[in-house]
Amino acid sequence: MRVIGIDLAGPSNHKDTVLTIFDQQSGQLNFLNLIRNIGDLDILKEIEAQSQLDEVVIGIDAPLSYEDGGGDRLGDKLLRQYIVSIGMKPGSIMPPTLNRMVYLTLRGIKLSREIGNLAARYPISIVEVHPGAVIGSRLLERDLEYVLSYKQILTARTWIRDWFAEQKLTKLPVFIDEESHLIDACAAALGAWHWRDPSLQPKWSFPPNPPLHPFGYCC
Repeated sequence: MRVIGIDLAGPSNHKDTVLTIFDQQSGQLNFLNLIRNIGDLDILKEIEAQSQLDEVVIGIDAPLSYEDGGGDRLGDKLLRQYIVSIGMKPGSIMPPTLNRMVYLTLRGIKLSREIGNLAARYPISIVEVHPGAVIGSRLLERDLEYVLSYKQILTARTWIRDWFAEQKLTKLPVFIDEESHLIDACAAALGAWHWRDPSLQPKWSFPPNPPLHPFGYCC
């Protein structure tokens, strides 16, 4: 199984969009490649190429739907409650129609539907992932400070890079701590792996509710 984690930015911000590729073998995720500064067409080409080799599961850090009428989706409300219960801050869960989120939501919806077209021909599954919650939900309470500060502090990202090895993400390049977008793309892959692998399970998940919310949501 190939596992792809995507930290998506808005449609005009290819620079902060990161795609990571892992190969799931023998109970671990082996790092294969990382692509930065990537647009939608190149994302689709990479997914199609990987899907010709093996089943592909994709974790995307972006809203893949929005609530009709605006505001939180039910999954947003429940995930916010969950992360607060483990000591994280609620502000990282924002309604998909919030002004600062709408362009990211637009790209997430568009890209996920285009991937869905590929899934008609190849074994591809998609889940919406919250990378910070993926990390925070797997940390000991004493280590929670790292997930609360990794967006701003290099030493926290370095710690999380090393922690990924404990989560069986292997062969990660040392530069993975350079930017939080790189960390988030790896965490998106970790969450998607636990969501898809029948021998594992996510720490929190919310099922799809089509037709308006066709994809699951997990951490």
